Amino acid sequence: MNKIIYEDMEYIYNYDLSLWEALKDKSVFITGAYGMLPSYMVYMLIYLNEDKGYNIRINALVRSEKKLRDRFGEYVDRPYFNFVLGDVSDKIEFEKDLDYIIHGASPASSQFYSTNPADVMKPNVLGTYNTLELAKKHNVSGYLLFSSGEIYGKLEKEEIFEDDGGYLDPADVRSCYGEGKRAAETMCKCWQHQYGIPTRMVRPSHTYGPGMDLVNDNRVFSEFVSNIVNNKNIVIKSTGLATRVFCYIADATLGYFYVLLKGADGEAYNVANREGRCSIRELAEILCNLYPEKKLSAVYEKHDKSYMENPHNMHPVYSTDKLEGLGWSAKFSVEEGFRRTVESFLQ
Repeated sequence: MNKIIYEDMEYIYNYDLSLWEALKDKSVFITGAYGMLPSYMVYMLIYLNEDKGYNIRINALVRSEKKLRDRFGEYVDRPYFNFVLGDVSDKIEFEKDLDYIIHGASPASSQFYSTNPADVMKPNVLGTYNTLELAKKHNVSGYLLFSSGEIYGKLEKEEIFEDDGGYLDPADVRSCYGEGKRAAETMCKCWQHQYGIPTRMVRPSHTYGPGMDLVNDNRVFSEFVSNIVNNKNIVIKSTGLATRVFCYIADATLGYFYVLLKGADGEAYNVANREGRCSIRELAEILCNLYPEKKLSAVYEKHDKSYMENPHNMHPVYSTDKLEGLGWSAKFSVEEGFRRTVESFLQ
């Protein structure tokens, strides 16, 4: 846990000290624990144990022990940390007590949509079924699904609310991700309605921060950060005019915990930063300007055939009224968030 991540944990903790009482002496089960977004929740649980003595039992379902250890290092060997090797798409056998389940296992990079679409669908559909059944078996206090803003499909709106819905072509292979997340959310609502499972869903906007995979993740913001860290010009494989709504991971993680611990059962919440909207070109300029001494600039190239560009170029702003109603708000600007991100890798 480098300096930037530790500072983020302190910020998340101090934002609302009363938020964390519900996690004391509890057992949390997390799928995809070393993935970028779930890993920050794991870091927070580690922080609560190491710095605050919360005695939280962390149970991580992962497919690779090496990746888990690469992410969390010595914390994996702590008495409170337990990991299970397996695939969330297979039936989960877990007999220890559980209080909360966080289902975060899901390939999110668009490079997989054309090459491994079935593998994109499985953790979102089969994995959601298996974790919901586990939640039912253990009568958990809270279940959190990592969904996606892609469930909204194509919408001609400047601001999107949680009850909005647009067109997705189920016959388009790229829909494997959006349709998979739609099915997962519907399943959460069904298990909540029929079995009383306290399910909650988060729909993150484009989230960035420490922990991004700068080697294998071909999303533009990951590639841009990699370019800056490695002293290379930023490569833009499009016109650069497409806009995205970026949210720094510390703000996002705080939102995830708010939804898990204070959200309404069966409800979905956007997690975004209203002030984080900018174009791909603007993001490239921001990153280059953060480090003028590197004398880097943006260059334009065609992307390879395996890359499937998001067709929704003018990305709308996600309304966070619902999440803010729980007491949450975003703090980090695009400039500050990406500066912290780059610094975390330079350290």
